[in-house]
Amino acid sequence: MSELLIRGRLLTFIEEPKGIDDTASYLTVDDGAVLVRDGKIAAVGDYAEVSKGASAGVEVADHRPHLILPGLIDTHLHFPQTQAIASYGAQLLEWLNTYIFVEEQKFAEPEHAAFIAGRFMDELLSNGTTTAVAYCSVHPQSVDAYFTAAEQRGMLMVGGKVMMDRNAPDALRDTPQKGYDETKRLIGKWHGRGRAHYAISPRFAITSTPEQMEMAQALVAEHPDCHVQTHLSENKDEIAFATSLYPQAKDYTDIYARYGLLTDKMLLGHCIYLSDREISVLAETGAVGVFCPTSNLFLGSGLFDRDRFDKLGARWSVATDVGAGTSFSMLETMDEAYKVLHLQGQRLSPLNSFYRMTLGNARALGLQDRIGSLHVGADADIVVLDSSGKSAMELRMRTAKSLTDELFILQTMGDDRCVAQVYVAGKAMKGRKAVTAKRTLEVA
Repeated sequence: MSELLIRGRLLTFIEEPKGIDDTASYLTVDDGAVLVRDGKIAAVGDYAEVSKGASAGVEVADHRPHLILPGLIDTHLHFPQTQAIASYGAQLLEWLNTYIFVEEQKFAEPEHAAFIAGRFMDELLSNGTTTAVAYCSVHPQSVDAYFTAAEQRGMLMVGGKVMMDRNAPDALRDTPQKGYDETKRLIGKWHGRGRAHYAISPRFAITSTPEQMEMAQALVAEHPDCHVQTHLSENKDEIAFATSLYPQAKDYTDIYARYGLLTDKMLLGHCIYLSDREISVLAETGAVGVFCPTSNLFLGSGLFDRDRFDKLGARWSVATDVGAGTSFSMLETMDEAYKVLHLQGQRLSPLNSFYRMTLGNARALGLQDRIGSLHVGADADIVVLDSSGKSAMELRMRTAKSLTDELFILQTMGDDRCVAQVYVAGKAMKGRKAVTAKRTLEVA
């Protein structure tokens, strides 16, 4: 049996905050602790009480005065685009053809896929992200590289091979049958192995024929416990192109609805230009719209309308969308989310930002029993945040008067330098330099 006692200021959410003063939505403990036993949370609460349940000689990782939260969760990004981040000057369709499809062809080489997969996982961890949902390339070996790298680090990750059989270079196309067969084999190999979760991934309607969409429909029916991911209404030219390819559909959302893909396991990237009818369909089916603020700004795509999602009862989550997204940091992503909503007269409180990065995104994935909050029985995926991680933040923190002040400073100014430590299933992943003290607890 392995044990670790992680000490610091605890913050974990219980429900979605109803406002900036909703203290009932979260639990905070000034001198708190999380007892980790064999990769799971065995106890959480006040340090003096939690430490009584620890074994004699347990290792204590003392992170005071830093904040201890559940590991951050990213619900939409592309691991083959890791080296294409910061590609200049194009909107979505031109950007895909100029940069992304060129980059993704490299993933036919297993060595390249393995190298990027390792770097991708390490970038996530350095930014405090312990779980993410990613697209791999069309190549099965890219999926093997992705889940192998996650498995080596013990990470809970969701991902899958993109299925696309048209409107892409020949080297990136499969066929309806090949896409089905390869996805089926990869689900059998990886889904449920360790902490791996598979996502059936037709890239988007533009790159899949009706025949391939039927194959995706079959896979979803055969594997209802798998996640599903695709893209929806990111760009006006994309919408026009997609609906021209499926003229019988009422609108873009109806394309996916016609193939039975809209379930509570579906993650739909972007969802910028949806009608009320389309958002209502998402609400009825439980499908999740994924807000990707840095990507939407970088590609000039548009602004996600959170208030209409909330008004119509549709679910939504938040994501970096690397490589159109410009940072692996969920903190920087929430900074941009705040601005995107502010431009539309909508407010995003710091409490809601941190809820979204943790419990909110876990609920979007249906994984809230395992990740997203600090509770007994959860996987011990934990991030330690230093709100004075940058000199300008340290200066600003001198005037902070409340937890919400501190969270907003982290959200607005934070990046990977504020991530003091990351634990994956109780294992420290970011080195020991930021641990303020390490000692042995003597239990009477």
